[in-house]
Amino acid sequence: MATIPVINGNPIELLIRDKLERQFSPVHLDIMNESYMHNVPKGSETHFKVVVVSHKFENISLLQRHRLVNEILQYELKNGVHALSIVAKTPSQWEDSPKVTEKSPACKGGFGK
Repeated sequence: MATIPVINGNPIELLIRDKLERQFSPVHLDIMNESYMHNVPKGSETHFKVVVVSHKFENISLLQRHRLVNEILQYELKNGVHALSIVAKTPSQWEDSPKVTEKSPACKGGFGK
Protein backbone atom coordinates (compact mmCIF):
# COMPACT_ATOMS: atom_id res chain seq x y z
CA MET A 1 0.00 0.00 0.00
CA ALA A 2 1.37 3.41 -0.98
CA THR A 3 2.00 6.06 1.61
CA ILE A 4 -0.30 9.01 1.04
CA PRO A 5 0.82 12.36 2.46
CA VAL A 6 -1.75 13.89 4.78
CA ILE A 7 -2.43 17.46 3.72
CA ASN A 8 -5.25 19.29 5.48
CA GLY A 9 -6.23 15.95 7.02
CA ASN A 10 -7.95 14.69 3.83
CA PRO A 11 -5.59 12.25 2.09
CA ILE A 12 -8.29 10.19 0.34
CA GLU A 13 -10.09 13.27 -0.94
CA LEU A 14 -6.81 14.64 -2.31
CA LEU A 15 -5.98 11.33 -3.97
CA ILE A 16 -9.43 11.21 -5.59
CA ARG A 17 -8.99 14.81 -6.81
CA ASP A 18 -5.55 14.06 -8.25
CA LYS A 19 -6.71 10.95 -10.10
CA LEU A 20 -9.82 12.60 -11.56
CA GLU A 21 -7.90 15.70 -12.62
CA ARG A 22 -5.20 13.66 -14.34
CA GLN A 23 -7.62 11.33 -16.11
CA PHE A 24 -10.38 13.73 -17.17
CA SER A 25 -8.84 17.24 -17.24
CA PRO A 26 -12.17 18.50 -15.92
CA VAL A 27 -13.53 21.96 -16.60
CA HIS A 28 -15.32 21.61 -13.26
CA LEU A 29 -14.66 19.24 -10.37
CA ASP A 30 -16.28 19.05 -6.95
CA ILE A 31 -15.47 16.40 -4.39
CA MET A 32 -17.70 16.27 -1.34
CA ASN A 33 -16.89 14.13 1.65
CA GLU A 34 -20.31 13.00 2.86
CA SER A 35 -18.97 10.68 5.54
CA TYR A 36 -20.30 12.93 8.31
CA MET A 37 -23.81 11.90 7.23
CA HIS A 38 -23.12 8.29 8.18
CA ASN A 39 -22.37 6.33 11.30
CA VAL A 40 -18.59 6.52 11.01
CA PRO A 41 -15.90 8.07 13.23
CA LYS A 42 -15.39 11.83 12.96
CA GLY A 43 -12.91 12.70 10.20
CA SER A 44 -13.65 9.56 8.16
CA GLU A 45 -13.27 9.48 4.39
CA THR A 46 -15.64 6.68 3.46
CA HIS A 47 -18.53 8.31 1.57
CA PHE A 48 -17.99 10.73 -1.33
CA LYS A 49 -19.92 12.53 -4.02
CA VAL A 50 -18.00 13.71 -7.08
CA VAL A 51 -19.12 16.11 -9.79
CA VAL A 52 -16.92 15.75 -12.87
CA VAL A 53 -17.45 17.89 -15.96
CA SER A 54 -15.19 16.91 -18.84
CA HIS A 55 -14.90 17.04 -22.61
CA LYS A 56 -13.86 13.39 -22.38
CA PHE A 57 -17.50 12.51 -21.63
CA GLU A 58 -18.67 13.70 -25.07
CA ASN A 59 -20.51 10.94 -26.97
CA ILE A 60 -20.28 8.56 -24.00
CA SER A 61 -23.37 7.27 -22.21
CA LEU A 62 -23.98 8.11 -18.58
CA LEU A 63 -23.40 4.48 -17.62
CA GLN A 64 -20.04 4.47 -19.42
CA ARG A 65 -19.05 7.71 -17.66
CA HIS A 66 -19.81 6.17 -14.28
CA ARG A 67 -17.86 3.08 -15.19
CA LEU A 68 -14.85 5.21 -16.17
CA VAL A 69 -14.91 7.08 -12.85
CA ASN A 70 -15.33 3.83 -10.90
CA GLU A 71 -12.44 2.29 -12.82
CA ILE A 72 -10.15 5.23 -12.03
CA LEU A 73 -11.07 5.00 -8.34
CA GLN A 74 -11.15 1.21 -8.05
CA TYR A 75 -8.30 1.11 -5.54
CA GLU A 76 -10.04 3.57 -3.22
CA LEU A 77 -13.34 1.71 -3.56
CA LYS A 78 -11.63 -1.54 -2.53
CA ASN A 79 -9.68 0.09 0.32
CA GLY A 80 -11.89 2.20 2.54
CA VAL A 81 -14.25 4.22 0.35
CA HIS A 82 -17.61 2.63 1.05
CA ALA A 83 -19.82 4.76 -1.20
CA LEU A 84 -19.32 6.96 -4.24
CA SER A 85 -22.04 9.10 -5.80
CA ILE A 86 -21.14 10.33 -9.28
CA VAL A 87 -22.39 13.24 -11.35
CA ALA A 88 -20.62 13.09 -14.74
CA LYS A 89 -21.49 15.69 -17.36
CA THR A 90 -20.16 17.19 -20.54
CA PRO A 91 -19.38 20.93 -20.50
CA SER A 92 -22.52 21.71 -22.53
CA GLN A 93 -24.67 19.67 -20.13
CA TRP A 94 -23.10 21.53 -17.22
CA GLU A 95 -23.70 24.92 -18.86
CA ASP A 96 -27.36 24.02 -19.44
CA SER A 97 -27.80 22.87 -15.84
CA PRO A 98 -28.50 24.95 -12.73
CA LYS A 99 -24.99 23.96 -11.52
CA VAL A 100 -26.39 22.93 -8.16
CA THR A 101 -25.51 19.53 -6.79
CA GLU A 102 -28.31 18.06 -4.73
CA LYS A 103 -27.36 17.01 -1.23
CA SER A 104 -27.48 13.26 -0.75
CA PRO A 105 -30.21 11.92 1.49
CA ALA A 106 -29.33 11.24 5.11
CA CYS A 107 -28.23 7.73 5.95
CA LYS A 108 -31.00 5.97 7.86
CA GLY A 109 -28.44 4.22 10.03
CA GLY A 110 -26.19 7.23 10.53
CA PHE A 111 -26.25 10.57 12.20
CA GLY A 112 -28.08 12.23 9.27
CA LYS A 113 -26.83 15.75 9.89
